[in-house]
Amino acid sequence: MSETDFPLPPPTFEFLIFSLKMQAEMRLGLMPVPGDGPEDQEQEPDLLTARHTIDMLAMLADKTRGNLSMEEQRLVENSLTELRFRYVQVSESTAKRKAATAQMGEPASESAGETPSGS
Repeated sequence: MSETDFPLPPPTFEFLIFSLKMQAEMRLGLMPVPGDGPEDQEQEPDLLTARHTIDMLAMLADKTRGNLSMEEQRLVENSLTELRFRYVQVSESTAKRKAATAQMGEPASESAGETPSGS
């Protein structure tokens, strides 16, 4: 496919904000990324990279404060609020899932740990 087959959208401030928001949502696991197999669809959220993208958006909001139209300012603020809320939700659910997995793994490891000491 050549470059002319797929026209790119104009480089606007709104497109930049939507791009950063989409990157963060993908890293949080909110947008499934199609892959070759089912294991690609159930990926663990990349909280570190998601947080970095959210922080970049916050930095952009700080640096452009006072220079944006009311619509642009609302777009940035709403995007940040939504991403921060979703980040907390995903962080908490990931922590709960890891704790539940670790708890289910404890009885097996405890019984494995008792066998050598009982011998």
